[in-house]
Amino acid sequence: MQTRRAVLASLAATALPFRATAAASDAIPLWPGSPPGGGGPEGDVRIGARGSATNIAQPSMRVFAPNRASGAAVLIAAGGGYRRIENGKEAEPAASWLAARGVTAFILNYRLPPEGWGAGPLAPLQDAQRALRLIRARADGFGVDPERVGVLGFSAGGHLLGLAAARSDFASYPPADAVDGRSARPGFAALIYPIVTLEPPYDDTSTRRVLIGRRPTPQLAADWSIQTHIRPGQPPMFLAQAQDDPISDPANTEILAQACGRAGVPVELRRLSSGGHGFGMGREGSPTRRWPDWYAAWLGKVAGLGPG
Repeated sequence: MQTRRAVLASLAATALPFRATAAASDAIPLWPGSPPGGGGPEGDVRIGARGSATNIAQPSMRVFAPNRASGAAVLIAAGGGYRRIENGKEAEPAASWLAARGVTAFILNYRLPPEGWGAGPLAPLQDAQRALRLIRARADGFGVDPERVGVLGFSAGGHLLGLAAARSDFASYPPADAVDGRSARPGFAALIYPIVTLEPPYDDTSTRRVLIGRRPTPQLAADWSIQTHIRPGQPPMFLAQAQDDPISDPANTEILAQACGRAGVPVELRRLSSGGHGFGMGREGSPTRRWPDWYAAWLGKVAGLGPG
């Protein structure tokens, strides 16, 4: 009998079509062997009480296929300060919401730097770039148009996918196989209460401490901030954040919106009067319930979907 690892490796190596259902697929490994740099934990992914994931021994993605696929696709990264991945309250609800609207959704289980990976802070970005390339390489099997692949990130996942959008040409790892000949540039990017800057005075975050330490040089802080890499011609962005966010200072989205404006990158910034941090697809009875409707209208424009 094949081991689960062998079965997953087989899934990754074949471009099989997915059933027309919003149910999630099994995890698809991102890499043909060990990820770049090696290292990492052993054993199965650990799932917390609220669906958070840790012990990411094998970076992977899960596919939520819609009943009627539009051809558009979105790679989702939940937050958790790069110490865990909040799939249960962020990525899974978002994937179901997207699939219900004809968008094929991919949930990214990216490597967490504190779990002993040789690539250190580059590990999550390597996984995000590889996932975007893998989606395009298997586009026919997924029922996806490779020109209509975007990203949706929450909190630290917003930092990760914001970097992936702003630094898509950055070679974060040596090519592993033919998949790495594909583009890692997302066609559009939505970042929800993201960590954007790792520079003072807005750098008191787990993201900064995990990725670049407690006393980084100014150059290192700039290198790992999204706004310093915004250039003309980059993907359009949708940003949403509550004014009372206690984790990611609301200045984060303002800084990124201003950088996009200077570079001529289309950006839509939606401010919510309240809602705090970590509200996922919105909390009942809160202003945060409004952002998915705004996002749906924006997707209609950038991903070729109908309104709502």
